[in-house]
Amino acid sequence: MFSLSGNPASDIVDIINKNRTDQKLPHLNDSPGLGCMALQYVELCKGNCSDNNAVNCKPPEDDFTEVFAPNCGVELPTFGTITGHIVGCQREYLEPSLAFSQVLIKDNNTVSVLKNKTHTEVGVGLVGLHKGPFFWCVLFSDGQTNSTFMLENRGAGIQQKKGCYSGSSTSCSGGHRRSFALFNIFFMCCVSILLVFALL
Repeated sequence: MFSLSGNPASDIVDIINKNRTDQKLPHLNDSPGLGCMALQYVELCKGNCSDNNAVNCKPPEDDFTEVFAPNCGVELPTFGTITGHIVGCQREYLEPSLAFSQVLIKDNNTVSVLKNKTHTEVGVGLVGLHKGPFFWCVLFSDGQTNSTFMLENRGAGIQQKKGCYSGSSTSCSGGHRRSFALFNIFFMCCVSILLVFALL
């Protein structure tokens, strides 16, 4: 499954929600504020991917309010509680469903974080170095929908140079390989040709 939306972070949110609803768990709100902070988290951890694809990086708790939130333009009075996080890395880019099953949800610990009933919101960030590795982060919160992790000016001031995050209208920048952009162009060409033949 290629990311036709141009944003594989949002695709991972969809996969998380499908997995939760299949387990009869509540659907989570896709929070751009959490997604942007997840991107900040993995931006900070770049280069800390071990040989067995573990992320050896744990930012101080204060970084969430003192670094990540301000970088994203999260309004501090709306900063809620982060109820869980999952971080993973891989030497090569993986499309969303594989990133979910092979990088993010790979042991009982991460399964229990995913299934936590107190979560109400989710955000996903991902970034990759020029020749890998790629890093993914999922942040969960128990905040009220549309009232926690609110972005100033709806995120208009965020200067996103690398990677991507869920809930953003900005497509990935360097978050996945050029071949995926080429696939999207190829797909659109095929659709256009089919439409032309259908009209003849």
